[in-house]
Amino acid sequence: MIFAQLWLLYICVIYRPLSSPESSGVVTRPFGFWQWQWYQQYVEFLAGLILCQAILFLIFGRSDLFIAVLGFVALGLESTLPIPQLISNYKQRSLYGFRLSTLLGWVGGDSFKTVYFFLQHSPLQFKVCAIFQLSIDFAIVIQRLVYGNPPPPTVLPDDDDLEQALALSEE
Repeated sequence: MIFAQLWLLYICVIYRPLSSPESSGVVTRPFGFWQWQWYQQYVEFLAGLILCQAILFLIFGRSDLFIAVLGFVALGLESTLPIPQLISNYKQRSLYGFRLSTLLGWVGGDSFKTVYFFLQHSPLQFKVCAIFQLSIDFAIVIQRLVYGNPPPPTVLPDDDDLEQALALSEE
């Protein structure tokens, strides 16, 4: 699974759109985090992250507090995954391009996960993060009901899409 994710990252870096901030060198995040131009930079960051985590685990691995904090951080990061979609929908005032089947999969999966955590008497961090993620999912459902699925005014005309597709195929 890790190799598949690394391969997908490689494909995304190689075939990113020409108009993306990363392609033009424009940095929109603090320290340019996760907006690097080269695949090697992503791999170097991941290797450093794995090394730091391994060292911390070797030092603090027997500490219940460390394990609890690590759980909150991991589950907290995972529970924030739908937030960029929520923000994008709000800015565009549309869910154009976001499939209803994906939204239903998110809500269904997160609902089952939340119920499972409560029925299994899972630790607090599982329950808190599951409820948070489910609340974001329901906020996106409300956006779907309010905004609908029309194309936003910022969608490129078909001619520009064709030109960008041709530019990608020439690389």
